[in-house]
Order: sequence, then structure tokens, then C-alpha cells
Amino acid sequence: MHSTEKRSLMISRGWIQAAGIVLIIGFFIMGVLTYYTYNDEPPIPEAVNDANGAVLFTRPDIMEGQRIFLSNGLMQYGSIFGHGAYLGPDFTTEYLHRAALSSIEFYGGQSSDTARSRTIQDFKTNQYDQTTGKLGYTAAQTHAFNECRAFYASFFGEPTTKFGLRPHAISDPEDIRKLTAFFSWTAWAASTARPGHSYSYTNNWPPEPLVDNHATADSIVWSVLSLAALLGGTGLLLGVFGKWNLLGWHGREQQSMSFRAPDDVLLTPAQNACAWFFFIMAALFCVQTLLGGATEHYRADLQTFFGINLGKILPFNVVRTWHLQLSIFWVATSYLASAIFLAPMIAGREPRGQNLLAYGLLGAVTIVVVGSLLGEFAGIQGLTRNSWLGDQGFEWLDLGRLWQILLTVGLLFWVVILYRGLRGRLSGEHTGNMPWLFFFSALSIPAFYGVGLLANPGEHFTTTDFWRFWVVHLWVEDFLELFTTILVAYIFVLLGVVHERTALRMIYLDLILYSAGGIVGTMHHVYFSGEPALHMALGAFFSAAEVIPLTLLTVEAWSFLQLGTAQEARSTTPFPHYWAVMFLAAVGFWNFLGAGVFGFLINLPIVSYYEIGTALTANHAHASFMGVYGMLSVGLALFCLRYIIPQKYWSDKAAQISFWSLNLGLAWMVFATLFPLGILQLYHSISVSYYDARTLNYIGSRANTVLEWLRMPGDLVFIVGGTLPILYLTFLGIRHMRKSQTMEEPKEMLFTDIVAPVQER
Repeated sequence: MHSTEKRSLMISRGWIQAAGIVLIIGFFIMGVLTYYTYNDEPPIPEAVNDANGAVLFTRPDIMEGQRIFLSNGLMQYGSIFGHGAYLGPDFTTEYLHRAALSSIEFYGGQSSDTARSRTIQDFKTNQYDQTTGKLGYTAAQTHAFNECRAFYASFFGEPTTKFGLRPHAISDPEDIRKLTAFFSWTAWAASTARPGHSYSYTNNWPPEPLVDNHATADSIVWSVLSLAALLGGTGLLLGVFGKWNLLGWHGREQQSMSFRAPDDVLLTPAQNACAWFFFIMAALFCVQTLLGGATEHYRADLQTFFGINLGKILPFNVVRTWHLQLSIFWVATSYLASAIFLAPMIAGREPRGQNLLAYGLLGAVTIVVVGSLLGEFAGIQGLTRNSWLGDQGFEWLDLGRLWQILLTVGLLFWVVILYRGLRGRLSGEHTGNMPWLFFFSALSIPAFYGVGLLANPGEHFTTTDFWRFWVVHLWVEDFLELFTTILVAYIFVLLGVVHERTALRMIYLDLILYSAGGIVGTMHHVYFSGEPALHMALGAFFSAAEVIPLTLLTVEAWSFLQLGTAQEARSTTPFPHYWAVMFLAAVGFWNFLGAGVFGFLINLPIVSYYEIGTALTANHAHASFMGVYGMLSVGLALFCLRYIIPQKYWSDKAAQISFWSLNLGLAWMVFATLFPLGILQLYHSISVSYYDARTLNYIGSRANTVLEWLRMPGDLVFIVGGTLPILYLTFLGIRHMRKSQTMEEPKEMLFTDIVAPVQER
């Protein structure tokens, strides 16, 4: 098409205006919160002095201690400010508890009320001098620091793997001193009063009665208001959509269709190249699930892996680092391939050499995956301290900085590949229509993943955690969600199930609803990371709003599936994507349960105050990430492979086994282990103490161990029945791929013939 022949906008401009307003307001608020993050984060003193004025440790010591913590993979073992892994302790909480006990003993012991009150006074009184940048410790706090340093020297210097770490994980006395200084600073920020307020820099987290840390009024009030916002917003939205048919599902119920046999659909060289993407995806998925099983086994039996001392080769923090990183890699690989596969279907053509670029991208991704995993292993095992090639140490952003940059560049290269394939179609479309939205959403993926580069191991921990969650939450739960919505919508448009205008409304609705809560809702991760109470207030309120679209879109999804079922019944040919659509239906279920119900359960400030960093967090993470992005990635792979693999080699049975095994295995994992473990741990945190609920003694208790072992049947079903059939199908894709055809000139590439079209309302 020439520019003068551009297709006009297919829907009302009001949708675009509403989406624009939501995005502008959301990022304006995020800009304000960014300002307060940098201005109100806990100060890092230039020097910490004892009661006699001697220097205990300095700012460089604290920052070096943070680097030691990260580069040794300790955020994938325990946590700081509640964020990290859940086998080891929360080191902020542990230091605070041990230091408080030491201080009480210093002042006279547990039986002395004076000792307890003086300890509270020491920890609550802010002795930081903003003019000089110096912080004073009392004699009791200095005594506590020295006792904690001795404790950590013993803990990290342990010559065995009994704690789940490599032997002699950290043995240098100077490294131990600096690491203890970092822990001590976080505990100080968690207990001392924020200037002008009666609560600490972390909003009085963790709950620790020894230093009079208790839930603040903000955490209670904003929890109540969040519940009110959820109930009121859900009722209002359901009322609006009950009265007006804004999406316009109706109009295709009376159409008859003829689904083309997959062998009759034209394929391009780049689409065939996607078979290798999916094979790599499935291989990474298999390895990731095996690592997940090993991670779980550490919680069931910390000492051995069925008689093997696994900790010498793969300590817990290596296994968990790889498990999390591979979950991103295999899901991303599926998304990259699916977009490349759909591009010629959308454009009706494929420029020459597109397959070579796709293979180049796959090679680059493979180099990044292998390089980053080896770097993480070398960093955690103490073979390198280089955060560029080794381990940066941030949960979800563990990969070395070089690999992080290369991955961002690779994602940008992927966008270039898509633009090259879509360019002809884009030139003839209004920028508000689906082809441009497909491109813009793809562009947002490297853009918001690249924000993670602002999380620097050498910067203030509160600031780095703020930027880290732009990736963990904003990238994943908003813009990746938008991209997946457009991918799925385009698939159903190409199949003829939904009219393009209806799909376009659905995309804008998704953008508006998810962004309304999802952008500012990012702040529900940083309630206790050293941010001011404003972040808690807005994070809690907007986070509650995230559940509203999940409720609404789950209802709409059933209407969508019913429409698809009715059309399939009218088709004169078999529907070839039954199991791919079943995976998409599973996405709707897990989105509501995992992201909605389980997510909201832990996002209320007053719940998070006692729960953060416990099994309920893992419960939400598994149900939402695997249930939504994992199921969707497999469904997309099955959709594309159905056209790559000839009919005579295709196996619906393998797809069926994988579907039921993955969903039943995940349900078993959640309901037999993670959810009950989380409830018990939350109860223990409230009734006994958060500190005790995070200790290895509690995690290894008999009741917990039984629940951990109960997960094994679900894991076996998930791994054997879920991942292996997918690996088999992807192998068929590279072994028996159909012949491709270069299409430099526009040509119809239809999946479906509309037999009796009716006018779309």
C-alpha cells in the first residue's frame, strides 16, 4: 500500500485517548516515586563509630559488603529487606534479632526490664549526623556487631555443605567484617526512627518485639483501603460491562468457517527457523524443571540429594539462580519465535534473508544463555568476582552485566527483524491498529528489560531494588502481558475466530486495565526496602486494582471460549489447534488464581509485613509465572509447530499428555505443598516471630519436611509427563519440518476460510 491508502483507525479514538491518559498518569506517579526514592532512602554513613569514637566500619565497607553479598549469590540463598530466596535467613532480620539479644545480655540479661528498654532506646534512637555523615553506635551495639561478626565467620566459613552453601563459602576475615557491616547497616535502617516519624526507614519491618518494631498505622489503614478499592472497583467494572457490550463479542456467532489443514498453509524460511527456537525452548524448559526439583529437594533434605552431596557441585544458590534465569530464558525464547512466526502471516510476505537473521538471533541468545549460566556458576563458586562476566547477584537479574547488555541488544535486534518483516504492512496502517500495536509492544520488551541496567551492584541497595522491580513487575506483569495479549489476539484474528475490530478493543481494554493498576502497583514489592510510606500507600492501593482486570478478563475469557466452541462446531473441517487453545484456557485460570487470588493474598501491606519472603511468595510466583507465562509459551509453541510438523508426524496425544501433566503437576505443587507451607509459615511468623519462621530449624521441622516430600509426585508428573512430550514435539519440528517458500511479494496466508460472513457489528 502507498501512504495515501492507509487503512483508517478501526475503533473509536476514545480507546487510544483513554490508554494514553492511563499511561501518562501512571508514569508521572512513577516519576514522583523515583524522586522520593533517591531523596528519602536510608542514608549510608561515611563512618560508623563506637562509643569511644573509634571507627567500626565505613561507607566503602558497607558497599563492599553489599558486593560480597551479591557476588556470592547470597540473594539466591537468603534475603535482604525480605527480598531474595527463602531457604536461608533474611539477613536483615537475623542480624537485628541477634544484635538485640546481644544488647540485652550486655545490659543485664533477659530478666531485666531495664536491659530491654535500653536496647529498644539504642536501636530506635537515630544517631546519624547528617552534617558529618557519621553514625554512632553505643557500647552495646558495638558488642553486638563483634558477636555477629564472629557468628557469620562461623556460618559462612563452615567446611561442609550442611547449610546448603559450598564449603568455606566466605572465609576471609576482612570479607566477613565487611559483609557484617552491610547486614548491620540494613538492620540499623530497619530499626532506627526515620527523621520526623515514629517508625523506621523500612516502615518498622521486620516485626521484632525486642526493638519494638510493630506494624504501622499506614500498613493497616492502606490494607483496609485496598480491600475497599478492590470490592468497589470490581463491582463498578462488572456493572459497566454488564450494561454495555463494550467489547462487542457478538457478530461472528452465525458465521461458518473452514479451517485449512495445516499442511496446506504456506510456510516461509524464517517460520521454519522457529522450529529450532522451540527445540531450544523445550530443552531449557526440561533443564529448568530438573533444577526446580533439586531446589525443592534442598528444602526437604538439606544434607544430601538421595545420598549424593550435591552441595559440593551445585549448592542451593547455584541451583536456584539457574532455575530462575532459565525460566526467563525459555519463556522469552518461545515469545521470540512466536512473533517471528506470526510476522509473515500479518504482513503477507517475508523479505529475503529473514531466516538467516532469525538463526543469527538464536545463536546470539544461545551464547548469552550459556555465558551467563557459566558466569553465575563461577561467581557463586568464588572463581571470579567480576560482576560483568560473573554474577551480579540480584534475584532475577543475576546474569553478569555484559550478558545483560547483550541480551538487551539481542532483544532490540529481534525488534529489527520484526520491523523488517512488517514494514510493508505498517506503511499502510494507522498507528493505532493491530499491526502497529504488535510492533510497539515488541519494542517495549527490550526497552523495559533494559531499565534493569539501572540496578547496579555498586549503588544504594534501596535504589537498585527499586529499578530491579521495574523488570520483575513492570516488564513482566504489564508490558509482557500486553505483548502476550496481542500475540493471542492476532492468532484468533488469523484463525477467523474473532473480528479484528473486536480483538483491537480487547487489546486496548487490556492496556488500560492492567496499566491502571500495574504501573504504580509495582510499588507493592518495595513496602519495606527503605522507601517512604508514600510508596506503600500508592503501591497497596494500585496493587489492589490489578486484581480487577483479572476478574473481568476471566469472565470475558469464558465468553471468548464459548464463541470459539460455537464456531468450531460450525466448521466444515477439523479444528487443528484444540490443545493450543486448551493451554490458552489454562492461562486464564492460572492468571486469576495465581496472579489474582494468590497475588492479592500477599500484597496487602499488613499481610506482607509478616509474610514477605516465605512460602506464600513462592506459591504466588509458581502459580502465576508458570501458570500464565509458562502455559502460554507452550501453547504458542504448539500453535506454530502444528504448521511446521507435517500432519502424518503430528501427535495430539503428546500435546494432551503434556497439557494434563503440566496443569495437574502445577496444581499438586501449589495445593499439596506451597500453599499449606505458606499458611503454616505465616501463622508461625505471627504467633512466634518472623525471625524464627525464616530459620533453617523451622524450615527443616518434621511437619514442613513431610509437606515438602508430598510435592514429589506432582514434580514427577510435571517433569516427566509435562516437559518430555513438549521436547518430543519440538524434536519432530526440526526432524520433519515442512518445505518452506520464500515470499517477497504480498500473498494471502490464511489459516481459515470464512464461508458465510456476516456484517460485523
